[in-house]
Amino acid sequence: MSALAQRLHKGWNRFWPDTLFSRLALLLVVVAIASHAMALALMFELRPDHPPPPPPPGMHLQPPPPHQPPLHGLVLDIVVRLGAVILAAWVGARWLSAPLRRLARSTQAMASNIHAAPLALVGTRECREAGAVINQLQQHILTQLEERDQFVAAVSHDLRTPLTRLALRVESLTHEGDRQGFGKDIREMDNMIRSTLDYLCGTADAEPAVMLDLGSLVDSIVADRQDMGQQVTRFGRFESDVSGPPIRLKAQLSAMRRSIDNLVDNAMFYGGSAEVGVIDNGPDVRVFVLDSGPGIPEEAMAQVVLPFVRLEGSRNRHTGGVGLGLAAVNDMARRHGGHLLLSNRNPGGGLQAELVFPR
Repeated sequence: MSALAQRLHKGWNRFWPDTLFSRLALLLVVVAIASHAMALALMFELRPDHPPPPPPPGMHLQPPPPHQPPLHGLVLDIVVRLGAVILAAWVGARWLSAPLRRLARSTQAMASNIHAAPLALVGTRECREAGAVINQLQQHILTQLEERDQFVAAVSHDLRTPLTRLALRVESLTHEGDRQGFGKDIREMDNMIRSTLDYLCGTADAEPAVMLDLGSLVDSIVADRQDMGQQVTRFGRFESDVSGPPIRLKAQLSAMRRSIDNLVDNAMFYGGSAEVGVIDNGPDVRVFVLDSGPGIPEEAMAQVVLPFVRLEGSRNRHTGGVGLGLAAVNDMARRHGGHLLLSNRNPGGGLQAELVFPR
């Protein structure tokens, strides 16, 4: 843009209404003037072209009646003005709400990806002020996430160092039972630390979203598990999907793979086997992981997706896990606009876990 064009643009913006009130007032003034001019023009257009003929000679003329505007002229004026007001309301609503819609779309994109670019400060003064506040909030959140990552890294180092020393000292114990018992406790503590830190770091994952072929992703996970000798199969209900059109979804590859792996690990641990499948329902895409384990009590379905929640019986700390697997999967699903759905399989028992993602 040339210097002259920039000066003209700045001069125009100086006189252009900058607030919602001023823009609405300008619109109403323009509509009032335009509707009045249009009504007068139509009244003159509909006026008779020829004056009435003169009365015959000698005929007594009646005095003219008091001046009153013609009825059809009043009706026409009212109709024109009402039409102009309705049209102005429609145009004004779209004109004034356009900056708000842009702000809402940008904020929604930021909500799904906190690392998105800051909002562009355009539109009316109110929208620019709201955008500036949202940008400040985003920067504050990013600063807190960075501080949290630094804290997590420091905690990881500070906790793993004494654990490593303990592991080395345990190896010097002469009693085999003590050495195995201490070694088991150290490995459990190390697993708890690793799971907790991975969960905390995963919630701030800045991995970009790409178009994924969920069918191929599930096939690769199943193949990897089978190579490891695990009883993981493709869910029979969806075998026809393998040769069908690809089921695509925009998501983070590592996060999606990690979530499906967590569900498969959960199924393997509590059921000894897992069935995995994916289906396209039209409005949403679903990834299924089924096991034949003990399932989850209905009253505990909402609690098991919370961090550090472990159920008694077969699902507790002594049988493995620290209560973060399902919580991490649920967080990943929510970051992608979806959710984790758990239900008990009937008949046959077991747990059915569904990752549901809207189109």
